Amino acid sequence: MAYAVKELFHTLQGEGARTGRAAVFMRFAGCNLWSGREADRDRGPGGCSRWCDTAFVGTDGPGGGRFDTAADLASAAAEAWGSAERAHRYVVCTGGEPLLQLDAALVDALHGQGFEVAVETNGTLPVPEGVDWVCVSPKAGSTPTVRAGQELKLVIPQHGLSPSDFEAWDFAHFFVQPRDGAERSAHLREAVAWCLAHPRWRLSLQTHKVAGIP
Repeated sequence: MAYAVKELFHTLQGEGARTGRAAVFMRFAGCNLWSGREADRDRGPGGCSRWCDTAFVGTDGPGGGRFDTAADLASAAAEAWGSAERAHRYVVCTGGEPLLQLDAALVDALHGQGFEVAVETNGTLPVPEGVDWVCVSPKAGSTPTVRAGQELKLVIPQHGLSPSDFEAWDFAHFFVQPRDGAERSAHLREAVAWCLAHPRWRLSLQTHKVAGIP
């Protein structure tokens, strides 16, 4: 299988339970909830099309491209990691929707390069065997089927979704993250209030934006 990758870069994890950890971000092109094109903001089947701020169209980002084999892409991830110590290699497979492309062959190839493999997914597609860390970020207008993993991270507000909808799901960590944009301050207040009233939930912030890193 060939893989289409928007960008591939070495950075620090900016959100959720592993905030601050060094990681290679492998951003796959494509999503199953909307096209990623501005003209389709009002037509995506997922409500995220109205507010998503992630570029995942094409393969023209830093380190991006088309990779013919899992081994080729895993080697590119190792090259992106560079000279940092191998013992703590960590790759975050994200998108778009990474599970349109991430498969067992790529998970195995990344393990072969010494990586712990994480995925950040909307939860509508099955996770291949061997993924070490599963983060699900449910989106309004979709039907998640992945209801267990290490981390659930809900962007709020989303019309038609409440954190309480996910209380019975089987995750080790539960996060709410304020939606970015013009009303971010109000969204942050809403997220803080939810965590204060529901202490099982924790606040996730986009610290990479504060730090000015990708």
